[in-house]
Amino acid sequence: METRRDIFQAIADPTRRAIIGLIAITAMTPGDLASHFNTSRQAISKHIKVLVECEVVKQEVSGREIFYQLDINKMKEVDEWLEKYRCLWEKRFDQLENVLEKLKTKKK
Repeated sequence: METRRDIFQAIADPTRRAIIGLIAITAMTPGDLASHFNTSRQAISKHIKVLVECEVVKQEVSGREIFYQLDINKMKEVDEWLEKYRCLWEKRFDQLENVLEKLKTKKK
């Protein structure tokens, strides 16, 4: 059985996150991307392949070049997932702030 890659596999690797950051600004070729890393173009191509499989990156052919660009709609999946926890985190930070404020007033 083949497991389908998802957005979280795409962002799990720091190199892939860096690639996402670069192509979020402008579409780039594999060579352009590789020039930003101390690794081979082959290694970058493997990361790009994962990003394409996860549907985070779209390919656009222009002449003999392939340009990769970010599919921002796919990145919204991460934001939607995080939103579930954002309220919880904010509530906990508010509670922590209240506790710290009480401790601070007790010291005075």
